[in-house]
Amino acid sequence: MFSTGQIYFAIFFVIAFVTTMIIVYRKDLKALKPFYKGTYWIFIGFLIFIGLLFLIKFLMKD
Repeated sequence: MFSTGQIYFAIFFVIAFVTTMIIVYRKDLKALKPFYKGTYWIFIGFLIFIGLLFLIKFLMKD
């Protein structure tokens, strides 16, 4: 299906891409940290909302 060269290229590309994304994320995290204060509350609210949807689905199932 894929040649050996294509498989090597795909593996190298994934490793290089993930490494680059980690480096860029760490640089941006230092610069943008003050702008994202309180985002955990939004995440918690989102999880509660999804939980409520599953609870409603479970209760309405009968």
